[in-house]
Amino acid sequence: MPTSPDLPARCGPIELLLVDVDGVLTDGVIALDDRGVETKHFHVRDGSAISLWRKAGKRVAILSGRWAPVVNRRAAELGISPVIQGAAQKGEPFRALIRDLGLEARQVCYVGDDLPDLPVLGAVGLAACPGDAAAEVRAASHFITDSHGGRGVIREVVELILKCQGVWENLVASYQVPA
Repeated sequence: MPTSPDLPARCGPIELLLVDVDGVLTDGVIALDDRGVETKHFHVRDGSAISLWRKAGKRVAILSGRWAPVVNRRAAELGISPVIQGAAQKGEPFRALIRDLGLEARQVCYVGDDLPDLPVLGAVGLAACPGDAAAEVRAASHFITDSHGGRGVIREVVELILKCQGVWENLVASYQVPA
């Protein structure tokens, strides 16, 4: 997929991975059973990538326009905090988040897939999106994954950043069995 020519420089300062949920961590399907219980599908490789990201000493947070209890559960499983849900307008919650964390916008990678994500994508150091994101979001992104939403998007983004920062190989080596 097309990427920004200055991708390595953009990846260098990234300390916070900020992600949308529907269409990024999930395939964007909102499934409701006949009792009104919502379910979402999360990809295991995204969870593994978030664990690696945290192992590298990095922060991860969620910024979602919708609210669903299952998002809090998945975030707790992965140690994601803070979790901001129900933010239809994402600009101000983003600014408050980085202020509270003592970060600059250039230290943030945001991964979004639809029009409400545009204000944050335009403000961060690294804007990323799934391959099936809205055309306007793809145009605003520095990195477009080969994966579609819910199919390993975060894994691709984390791998890219950590490789550019020179720490990927050591993290992977911690999983390998010595000969």
